[in-house]
Amino acid sequence: MARGSRSVSRSAGTGRFVSARTAARSPRTTTTERVGRGTGNSHTVNRSASTGRFVTAATAARHPGTTITQRV
Repeated sequence: MARGSRSVSRSAGTGRFVSARTAARSPRTTTTERVGRGTGNSHTVNRSASTGRFVTAATAARHPGTTITQRV
């Protein structure tokens, strides 16, 4: 683990932070990501919340409840 960074869980539908327990109960609609020092935040990417795979912007627009847009 990089010094100064931590893992947070986020709802794909609302974008709000949720507890790790909530994320474990709802893996298809939540994602866990790294934040803090050591993350670049220079590029915007779209990911599927259920698989974690990168998706196109068009796919993210069609499925806003199960995809997230994040800066990495």
